[in-house]
Amino acid sequence: MQRFWQIALASCLLFVPLGQAGFAQNTGANETRKAIEQGAQFLYKNQNPAGWWSSSELPALTALALVALEMADVAKLDAKYGSERRRALDFIAGSAKPNGSIHRGLLVNYNTSCSLMALSLADEPRFRPLIVKARAYIASSQIDLGEKGKWDNPHDGGVGYNSKYDHSDMNNTLMAVEAMRMSELALRHPDKPDQTLESDLDWKALEHFLASCQNLPERSDNPNLSNTPEDRGGFIYHPGESKAGGGVDEETKRVALRSYGSISYAGMMSFAYARVGRDDERVKAVIDWLGRNYTLDENPGMGAEGVYYYYHLMAKALRAQGVKQLDGPGGKAIDWRKQLAAKLISLQKPDGSWQNPTRRWMEGDPNLTTAYVLMALALIERD
Repeated sequence: MQRFWQIALASCLLFVPLGQAGFAQNTGANETRKAIEQGAQFLYKNQNPAGWWSSSELPALTALALVALEMADVAKLDAKYGSERRRALDFIAGSAKPNGSIHRGLLVNYNTSCSLMALSLADEPRFRPLIVKARAYIASSQIDLGEKGKWDNPHDGGVGYNSKYDHSDMNNTLMAVEAMRMSELALRHPDKPDQTLESDLDWKALEHFLASCQNLPERSDNPNLSNTPEDRGGFIYHPGESKAGGGVDEETKRVALRSYGSISYAGMMSFAYARVGRDDERVKAVIDWLGRNYTLDENPGMGAEGVYYYYHLMAKALRAQGVKQLDGPGGKAIDWRKQLAAKLISLQKPDGSWQNPTRRWMEGDPNLTTAYVLMALALIERD
């Protein structure tokens, strides 16, 4: 299990070493551990006998449950449900295609990225060929719509669904870069930290796409970025859309897309994977937006929609960038770890699960939302 933690934490903690102090020494540590174990128990009990969670058509849901269970570090349950874990991994491996993608006909890149994470954490030599091929597939799916290598389209450098949607978006991009970093750590020889792997993303092109989605219009040619103070620094879903909508810029008369919470954390986390730290002005700007809009009552700009995705990315992104306290509304210092843990524990259901009554983005599925929460609580507990 230590090997799993080295990979999982390294993928989420790129700038800050894992400390011995923090939330785990607070009085909430026992409650957090209890919530994690109950959530893990729920996942194991709700696995389909064939090995998958929630849907046989979406390996990503099974993969996210496996990643959450690895990060939950529940050794006794892992030992008890060893055969169930193997069936889940076999289901994912059985979804692999000759071209390296891992899916069952839907959401090709999303399923491939999530599956690659789970296989990378499994730490089993039999999956290495699948990991290598999946990395190559994801690298090849990075979008370059204009002249090759020129980054002359706002979508260039990102990753999309690789289905009917012919554009990049922040969610698929985050999943892709997270999978690439996690698999990089799984493949690299421990004695060769600078080892070059065969397939990789163009990380500078990724920064171009992030600029196209961050409401800092001076850094991008994307005409849909907002220049209003309330949006500045936050992120939109893709260069032509924000799930939070938009308004008309009074000066330019163009549509200005609004920033919102979950996808702003996705942008912050993507910077971390691109090795762009919190001293960079772009990261400072998104941290400032997230602090000014901090709340645990909703996904800022989206209400209840996607709020569990928001919670889990909050834990990942703030930890990755080493943000111990957020400067909240009015400049008030926020102990986000303590507040987020308390909020998540208060939302746990008697059966150990979490579920969003607002079902958009599959958050009505308690397996998915429980996986999100286990990742968040595991990072808070280990800090």
